[in-house]
Amino acid sequence: MNFYQFINILLSHRSIVLSVLMMTIITTLVVSLLLPKEYVATTSIVVDQKSVDPVTGMTLPVRLLPGYIATQVDIIGSRNVARKVSEKLKLSEDPKIQEDFAKSESIGNIEDWIADSLLKELEIKPSRDSSVMQVDFTYPDPQIAANIVNAFADAYIQTGMELQAQPAKLSADWFDSQMATLRNNLEHAQSVLSTYQQQHGIVATDDRLDLEGSRLAELSKQLVDNQARTSELQSRKDLLAATTKQGRSLESLQEVLSSPVIQSLKSDLARAEAKFAELSKRLDVNHPLYKQTKAEVDSLRQKVQFEIKMVLHSIEGGVASSSQHDKIIANAFAEQKEKVLKLKQQHDQIKVLNREVESAQRIYDAALQRAVQSRMESEMRQTNTAVLNPAVPPEKPAKPKVLINMILSVFLGGMLGIGSALVAELMDRRVRSAFDISQLLTIPVLAVISLPDSNPNRMAQLPHLDGSGGDSK
Repeated sequence: MNFYQFINILLSHRSIVLSVLMMTIITTLVVSLLLPKEYVATTSIVVDQKSVDPVTGMTLPVRLLPGYIATQVDIIGSRNVARKVSEKLKLSEDPKIQEDFAKSESIGNIEDWIADSLLKELEIKPSRDSSVMQVDFTYPDPQIAANIVNAFADAYIQTGMELQAQPAKLSADWFDSQMATLRNNLEHAQSVLSTYQQQHGIVATDDRLDLEGSRLAELSKQLVDNQARTSELQSRKDLLAATTKQGRSLESLQEVLSSPVIQSLKSDLARAEAKFAELSKRLDVNHPLYKQTKAEVDSLRQKVQFEIKMVLHSIEGGVASSSQHDKIIANAFAEQKEKVLKLKQQHDQIKVLNREVESAQRIYDAALQRAVQSRMESEMRQTNTAVLNPAVPPEKPAKPKVLINMILSVFLGGMLGIGSALVAELMDRRVRSAFDISQLLTIPVLAVISLPDSNPNRMAQLPHLDGSGGDSK
């Protein structure tokens, strides 16, 4: 079938085509007018991606926009938000909704059924290049549609705050449960430190350790000095013993020579001996003056020897006394050293206990700060979402769209009319042109005779073809 035949068929069955077309248009118009009107209420929500924590003031990483917005879309379209809308508007108390729920024979509760019904009419359109989301809700009543979509926006903001506060609340509750244990640990560490200080009488460990260390250093110096003195006295004693053993005079010793008493006695003895030598030339040995002078010389010699012995005994006594003093100082040094070592051990133990107290204090302070921060976050009612444009009742219905439906009905009616004409042609096939004869009978058409009363516009002038493709005559 060529285009010319197709046009002939449509012209032959134009009444069918026009009838189907008109019927389709009328039906579409009637249905569009009879369908209940549906209104679409729209609200806009802006999501502000904050980069600063309002509680701590710390800088937060900026969230990726596509993924974050997709998450917010899922939150708005969740059953949790829809249930909040139903509870806020008290839709479950509407008699009509209760009747519809009873007819649906749903096995769930009415709140879930209402939430699912609301989500079916909800449409969320996130912006591609911004953080603004458009939320649409379709309903026969424009005021109710606006109320519901505004309730969705409010419920979404409330849910966002709950999702933000719930983890912080769980964290705060956990920190609260741990604070008692941490406080007990701190008090125990402080108690152990205080008890240890009281048991050992330690108030200022560093000062006492410095004082005892100074005493130890002083005793050490005294011990060294006294030991040097003892060594010197021992050397003198050894020299005295060697001099005595060799039979040499003790008067040449440094201690004897440096003794003023001995030197005074020696001076007196020298004068007495000089006097005695002079008298011995003039007087007899039995002369009283001679005997007196001789007795004086002997007495002085005895005194000199006695003083020399006293010096020697003082050297020996000094060695013994110095050695005894060495022992006393050494014992005191050992006791002081043990005391200092004990203080150092106590000082080290105090440091360990102080570190335990400081560690427990730091842990407690950090936990307390985090607990306060978590509690503030759990009670914070700040959100990064806001309603940009609240919904208002729409003035014109969004559905049904009569003009679009009519345009579509013209197209659909035309297609149906053409299809009906083709079906009618197949059921009643007729010859409508010379081309039909040549095609069906496979013989050339010699001439075409038009009826006098025929419509000259019905058929255009056709070419006359013979079997070889030439003009017919």
